[in-house]
Amino acid sequence: MGGLRVDHAVVSGTFSLDGEVHEVDNNIWVVGDDEECVVIDAPHDVDAILDVVGGRQVKAILLTHAHDDHCRVAPELRQRVSAPILLHPDDRPLWELTHTDELWDVDIEDGQSIKVAGASLKVLHTPGHAPGAVCVYVHDLDCVFTGDTLFQGGPGATGRSYSDGDLIKDSIRSQLFRLPDETVVHTGHGDDTTIAAEREALS
Repeated sequence: MGGLRVDHAVVSGTFSLDGEVHEVDNNIWVVGDDEECVVIDAPHDVDAILDVVGGRQVKAILLTHAHDDHCRVAPELRQRVSAPILLHPDDRPLWELTHTDELWDVDIEDGQSIKVAGASLKVLHTPGHAPGAVCVYVHDLDCVFTGDTLFQGGPGATGRSYSDGDLIKDSIRSQLFRLPDETVVHTGHGDDTTIAAEREALS
């Protein structure tokens, strides 16, 4: 049997907010072992996500935030795999821009732990890119999933509704820069980086 691991794919689609539509490539991240897993974000294409899941039991669909390119297919995925959608409640205004007639299942909060395959996924509330943005730290894998809060080269975008440029930097410094330097950063879009590299870039 395979132990705890991260599986990954990239899927293309659109992101829309404030009347603008952009073509984007999103990372699909799945954390688990051979038996069970948690899906982090639900971008664009349910079948692509299920290809990464590979028949395992999905324990949860954990959303880093509720921009449509991260949550659009979450309800369909929930129906297909019978797993709850987890979201920070501060992102309700963004969720409702995409999903007007249904909600997520479970509110998450800072410091909460989600169990899968014998490991804990720790929720870190990191507002700025979105009010309810969270990152997910997995100590056992020395990695953190940052959604659109931190990328290779710096913080996520804050030029749109419900975002705050000063707040995202405060979140990164207070929550993410407390993690070990060697922690691998798995982002919502683009390549991996490390806490050490981004600490140096933002100092």
